[in-house]
Amino acid sequence: MIARLRAYLFSDPLIILSTIFFGSISIAASLFDKKGNTLMRAARVWARSLLSVSGVRVIVEGLEHIDPAGSYVFATNHASYMDTPVVLSSIPIQFRFLAKRGLFKIPFLGTHLGQAGHIPVPRDDPRASVKTMQMAADVVQKRGISLLIFPEGGRSHNGVMQPFKEGAAYIAIRAGVPIVPAALIGTHKILPYGSGTPLPGTVTLRIMKPIETSGMSLKDRHALTERVHALILQAMNGEAG
Repeated sequence: MIARLRAYLFSDPLIILSTIFFGSISIAASLFDKKGNTLMRAARVWARSLLSVSGVRVIVEGLEHIDPAGSYVFATNHASYMDTPVVLSSIPIQFRFLAKRGLFKIPFLGTHLGQAGHIPVPRDDPRASVKTMQMAADVVQKRGISLLIFPEGGRSHNGVMQPFKEGAAYIAIRAGVPIVPAALIGTHKILPYGSGTPLPGTVTLRIMKPIETSGMSLKDRHALTERVHALILQAMNGEAG
């Protein structure tokens, strides 16, 4: 997986330069910005430059559902490596990713992820994964930031959304913040699984109304996960969310 991501990041000279440039900015910014907010702003500009170089236009729907000062857990489908720059460039609030630990080993990208405060998830250690979710909930609650999670646990190979894991619902309920379903539409066509060359085109990020978790217990996480999955699937199929 890491090798394929490297191939994607380094398949275009402009993407190489952009990644190195903004990665260097992130490293420098980390010396005085311990919260990672400046690093996130640099990541947004990097994402927009990557989309521009790739000829990708993003249509964002539903931003009116989000309070810029609010704290949320965003849950979205994951069909392409292009998903990350799309959400980075399009959601205008401070959020962090819950990301696979392997991504933190990639040069520049891994350095940025760690210094910006993104949270690595150990996929092969269930006990450590639970501790990571507990820590993520505490970070969301205490720092008042948001978290973005791909609940499928990895990219879809064929663009068809897979069942969701319960981590996003767990964190939202434990932190006492709303969970926001969001659908990424068209990213699989732009950069399919196994491809290292993004194609020009238009993608849509459809953000739905937040689901309040106040009054829920962790026993409700399965039902909440299923509800979020159904809403995203409806949005991907063009139905109102």
